Amino acid sequence: MSIRLVLLNLWLRAFAKPMVRRFHGPAQMRRGTERLASWIVREPTEICRLQIRLAGRDALSLRAGQCVAGRVILYLHGGGYVTGSPWMYRGLTGRLAKLSGLEVIVPDYRLAPEAPVGAALEDATAAFDALVETGYDPSAIVLAGDSAGGGLAVALLSALCQRGTPPAGVIALSPWTDLTCSGESLRLNASKDAMLPVERLGDTCEMVLRGHDPTDPRFSPLFAEFPDPPPVLIQHSMAEILCDDSLRVAERLRDFGTDVTVQSWPDTPHVWHFFDGRIPEAREALEDAAAAARKMLNLPQR
Repeated sequence: MSIRLVLLNLWLRAFAKPMVRRFHGPAQMRRGTERLASWIVREPTEICRLQIRLAGRDALSLRAGQCVAGRVILYLHGGGYVTGSPWMYRGLTGRLAKLSGLEVIVPDYRLAPEAPVGAALEDATAAFDALVETGYDPSAIVLAGDSAGGGLAVALLSALCQRGTPPAGVIALSPWTDLTCSGESLRLNASKDAMLPVERLGDTCEMVLRGHDPTDPRFSPLFAEFPDPPPVLIQHSMAEILCDDSLRVAERLRDFGTDVTVQSWPDTPHVWHFFDGRIPEAREALEDAAAAARKMLNLPQR
């Protein structure tokens, strides 16, 4: 563990986690997370950012120099389905674009609680279909996402596999895959997790589900079906409260014959990739993710 990671964890425990614990309601959550992100995000140099329209909604396209033609990463941002935006993720996704040599597209999907239940998956599916309509083969699209966006990517994988149009693969970073909140790590890692206060999880689930069944695969892909799946990479922290969301969904995917690679990091915070430019562990994980994306697309490594 690097000295920078030690210091980051101390800062998160002292300032970020108490701030997140005090969030109440979606408006305050969004203001707070955007403020935190403004302190943290370091956007890589030589990135071309374009605001585009995809499936009738805004999206952000990120490129670093000459990209591989006909290949793309569709990235679904995190934020508990309540917060987050493509702009907030420009640092992480910009670095992924630069390391992979691929265009990364981040759709601005609708957020709870204002959007209809299930709107996030509807928008993610529409974004995938729009890419196919513009000429991308499904096998030329890698799905990626973090936290709720990671769970959303896995939920989208299930939907695409069931209709027979699977993507090239999925990269899930600290995914939230179980809104029943039944993972043991919620209890065991409550004090270890440097950033996420477990007591806020219930409120977030209520805003997302609004009385719907938490085992619904649209929200909890831990309970989804994955016929004939492509390869999946999962990166997570052993110290985060959502640790079991990664480990259990990996086993679920293996039940369907998925080639799953799980990379478990011992002391990193939830979605430490977000801290690229601050800690070396973020760059190392994103380098592995970029290499995995190229492998899923049958591209030579850089």
